[in-house]
Amino acid sequence: MSGSLFRSEEMSLCQIFLQSEAAYACISQLGELGLVQFKDLNPDVNAFQRKFVSEILRCDEMERRLRYIEKELKKEELKIPDTDENPTAPAPKEMIDLEATFEKIESELREVNTNAEALKRNFLELSELKEVLKKTQVFFQEHGQHNIIGDAQHALGQGEDTQTGNIQLGFVAGVIPRERMPAFERMLWFACRGNVFLRYEEIPQVLEDPVTGDGIHKSVFIIFFQGDQLKSRVRKICEGFKATLYPCPENPQERNEMLNGVSTRLEDLKTVLNQTKDHRNRVLVGVQKEITAWIIKVKKIKAIYHTLNMCNFDLSHNSLIAECWCPVMALEDVQRGLKHGTELSGSTVPCILHRMDTKETPPTYFITNKFTVVFQDIVDAYGIATYQEVNPALYTIISFPFLFAVMFGDVGHGTIMFLFGLCLVLMEKKLISMKVKDEIALTFINGRYIILMMGAFSMYTGLIYNDIFSKSLNLFGSSWYPYYKNTTFEVQKSFVLDPGTMYDTEKGPYPLGLDPIWQPATNKITFTNSFKMKLSVILGISQMTLGVLLSLVNHVYFKRTLEALVEFVPSLLFLLCLFGYLVGLVFYKWFLFNQKCTQCAPSLLIHFINMFLMKYQPVTEIPGTNTTTFECIKYDKDLEKLPCSSQTVFFDNQQMIQTILLVTGVLMAPIMLCVKPFVLRSKHNAKERRKQGLGAVSERALISQEEMPDNSSMSVDKPTKSDIELKSSVNHKDVDVEVEGHAVHDKPEDEVEFEFGEVFIHQAIHTIEFCLGCISHTASYLRLWALSLAHAQLSEVLWTMLLRLSLKMDIPYGGSVIIFFVFGAFACITIAVLLVMEGLSAFLHTLRLHWVEFNSKFYSGQGYGFIPFSFKSLMEPTLDD
Repeated sequence: MSGSLFRSEEMSLCQIFLQSEAAYACISQLGELGLVQFKDLNPDVNAFQRKFVSEILRCDEMERRLRYIEKELKKEELKIPDTDENPTAPAPKEMIDLEATFEKIESELREVNTNAEALKRNFLELSELKEVLKKTQVFFQEHGQHNIIGDAQHALGQGEDTQTGNIQLGFVAGVIPRERMPAFERMLWFACRGNVFLRYEEIPQVLEDPVTGDGIHKSVFIIFFQGDQLKSRVRKICEGFKATLYPCPENPQERNEMLNGVSTRLEDLKTVLNQTKDHRNRVLVGVQKEITAWIIKVKKIKAIYHTLNMCNFDLSHNSLIAECWCPVMALEDVQRGLKHGTELSGSTVPCILHRMDTKETPPTYFITNKFTVVFQDIVDAYGIATYQEVNPALYTIISFPFLFAVMFGDVGHGTIMFLFGLCLVLMEKKLISMKVKDEIALTFINGRYIILMMGAFSMYTGLIYNDIFSKSLNLFGSSWYPYYKNTTFEVQKSFVLDPGTMYDTEKGPYPLGLDPIWQPATNKITFTNSFKMKLSVILGISQMTLGVLLSLVNHVYFKRTLEALVEFVPSLLFLLCLFGYLVGLVFYKWFLFNQKCTQCAPSLLIHFINMFLMKYQPVTEIPGTNTTTFECIKYDKDLEKLPCSSQTVFFDNQQMIQTILLVTGVLMAPIMLCVKPFVLRSKHNAKERRKQGLGAVSERALISQEEMPDNSSMSVDKPTKSDIELKSSVNHKDVDVEVEGHAVHDKPEDEVEFEFGEVFIHQAIHTIEFCLGCISHTASYLRLWALSLAHAQLSEVLWTMLLRLSLKMDIPYGGSVIIFFVFGAFACITIAVLLVMEGLSAFLHTLRLHWVEFNSKFYSGQGYGFIPFSFKSLMEPTLDD
């Protein structure tokens, strides 16, 4: 299936009659085709009141279960396979089997997870108890049972009572998160007023949280206290800090027995946990191969029922009625899809596809491929094309990379960019299969073809500028003397080129691009500025003229004769008489004046300003000859002292020609401003007088209710019966009735009345915008010169500051090392600054030139995109996935 980028595809509004038993299969086939955009015929019906809401809720539940299974796969670090499998949407009866399968898997996983969580919690508690018993046992063994109690009594200030043996100390042991230990210690000290004795030690083993599976660090503590009151206070503090207390016998023998029992139970739990993990892993591995197909199937089922909810249900015929937009060239494919769906469903009644006539604006649809889609996206970012208007993307394919290259002209930098784009193009299948989700990486991958073309065009403009990493290539030999010899460069490092004395006319200009002699010349900036500035103006006015010419194509296609006469013609004359004339002066000066007549070369800017000021310097004759100053190129004698300046007119009848062009251009502004509003008002008044003459109160009454009297004094003929009859099956909104040779349209009752003031203001805005835009847009194209100059200067500064200085160093053995590191820095700065930053800057400026300067001349961009019902779009990954 092929299409044209010049104009959007012709669309048709169709009505589809679907039998209930075949509706699901037919919509499924249309989803596979992706050529139909359905309209919602139930916009006022709540989503929960539509016919297939229960099926959609079932799909939501299946999606929830699949998300849970997918999360468990990721938790287990099992990769979901990326396959190109595209299963068809399952039949409605298969939904029950899918629901049962998902429910069984979810229940089994939840049961396994619940058991595993309980086992892990038990394992954590036993591990903590084991550490408490071990640390406590080691604690008492190192200090001795009586010594540790004595130390505690001494710390609590009970040294004298210890000798009597009347003091009994109690203790509690437990674990607490490591980060809470300092605050826990301070709280014990202040709350118990120093009447407790605390000892703690960190657990070296990292414990596992039973819920999240994250590692946690804890510490074992033992607290000695005296009395039940302190015991109660200590327990409350432990509870507040979420410390876990464990029973710890005072007898060492009992602690050993408990420690052995805990160790045995831990070994048993490890065995059970491993078995549980193996069982969970087997379940997930079995799901791993099928989950991608399941996700696709559920998405397709849900999309089908969403589409069916947009249809009307005909109870009398047990059928569904759908309305959709479809490209005319794809109608046969849609017919075949409906027929295939009917056959799959087993229905004997065929589905009907009926084309409808409508005045509703169709959606805009362009058929693109992997090369043209990026240029179409650039245009769509400005605005979706109005239905059937000229598409700027066709011209953007060439103009966008070319204007970018004008600002980025360098053979070296263009080669790097071209190779980068070429790598992306050659690896496109691999990169797309990776399903990259990073937004910046996706931008480069999706724009691989435009990067490739920008690099190629930059290489071309770099050859024209003769610029490669701020150096020039002398491929054909310079035409300037005596400075083209290498020995001369070494003796005289700076010089000024004089075209009158240093140019070899017999050898002629450099065959391709600029002469390499300009690179070391002192007046290089003066020459390149003049060249690139004029080139920018030529390119800008040429592109704007193309935009104005394309507006005529739109006017002719949409049969807007009035706009073609009173908008296009004045706009083109205004642009060409003023700014087109400036381009003509540039070429005229290039062809007329050479190195022998530079003193009389005109200043185009001053001449252009004087054209508006009506100020002219008269022509003078060369003394002793009949040759005028603008004919000095034909005079072969000494021309050193010519009586002329840069403001002297330089061709015959210049004043008359410029005056005619100026007057013509200025007169176009009032024509654009006034003619269209007054013509529209005249047509409206004539229409109103006709309606009054026929005695009609509205066009609807004129068409369907008008009755003409026999003895009418009006000067119009009585309409015939065929002029006023309407078929009852035809909608009044679509009626065109021919009355006395004039088309009368039955319009909606809420149509806005003609307002001369609004039309005039709108036309005034359009006129002012175009006239001022021609001036501002021409100046805006000078960014081509400015960015080209900035890029060349940055490249030259980088070469001078890094490579040139390092190459001039005369350091034995160490010079190669210095060059190695300097070249690395040079390469990194070149890529980061000149390629990435400067490239992005040139890209944005090129974007603005197309959006504002070019598109504004003919492109309205007020349409809406064609979004077909397509399963392919459902499968495309997004950044949120």
